[in-house]
Amino acid sequence: MRIIKDTNIDFMSKSHLTRILSLSIISLGIISLFINKGPKLSIDFIGGTLIAVNYTDEININDVRSSMENVEIEGQNYDFSTAEIKHFGDLSNVAFRITSLENEPENFTKSLIDKMSSLYPSLVPENKDDFILAIEKVGPKIGAELRGDAVMAIFSALILILIYITIRFELKYAVGAIAALAHDVIITLGIFSLFGFEISLAVIAAFLTIVGYSLNDTIVIFDRIRENSKMLKNSTLITVINQSINDSLSRTIVTSLTTFFVVLILFLFGGEVLNTFSFAMIIGVIIGTYSSIFVASPVVIYMDKN
Repeated sequence: MRIIKDTNIDFMSKSHLTRILSLSIISLGIISLFINKGPKLSIDFIGGTLIAVNYTDEININDVRSSMENVEIEGQNYDFSTAEIKHFGDLSNVAFRITSLENEPENFTKSLIDKMSSLYPSLVPENKDDFILAIEKVGPKIGAELRGDAVMAIFSALILILIYITIRFELKYAVGAIAALAHDVIITLGIFSLFGFEISLAVIAAFLTIVGYSLNDTIVIFDRIRENSKMLKNSTLITVINQSINDSLSRTIVTSLTTFFVVLILFLFGGEVLNTFSFAMIIGVIIGTYSSIFVASPVVIYMDKN
């Protein structure tokens, strides 16, 4: 059963408005990235230590930050008050994130955990295993390698997609698909910068998933364009594209809503670990559905004219 039946919307007549909308959002993201000197990278890419602990009652972050001004580790004093200290999921959980240090002491991580437990000894669970929620440690060299691998993964995916669609359809369709995918990734990255969210390995996985999801919608529309081109030989390309999008609209909306509700549940109830991944997916589903209609198809029309 089709939810939307027999629509006849002139999507391409609105492409100039959607072009302004896309450029506005992209510009905001680029300005944010410029102001913030690039995306906020997690320790996965810059190296460092992340420690998340669990107290038995709510903790004031400002008090924790003040207590970390002068921490002695193996005879050396460190000021961690400017490090990233925030609640981790619950108000009783605290996450401490610091970038890699030169000549880092051997027992650095253990000393930090001991310091955090000494801040509120009465609020530390009896079982020490319940106190430590997470420990992540990545060296700066490994972080740099992961950063390069992540960028290479995204660019490799785009190049392979370009080659595949050129063979499967035509070059103009491949350019349209790549434009839509680049549009989706850039906007998602910009929104992450605007909201101050970290880019981690999980977010890179979300970006690649967004690429696949957006491409699926785009390919469905392109396939329908190819079919309608044979049946509507005397019609213009704009007419064929509008008809093809209308034919695919019900399927596109059902697929998008189904995926959106799943990732929304992940975002609301998946906890801190899945928070940024599911947020990226929410943005990706919305932007991916939009770009398959208002970015990929107008680019095909432009390529056909030139």
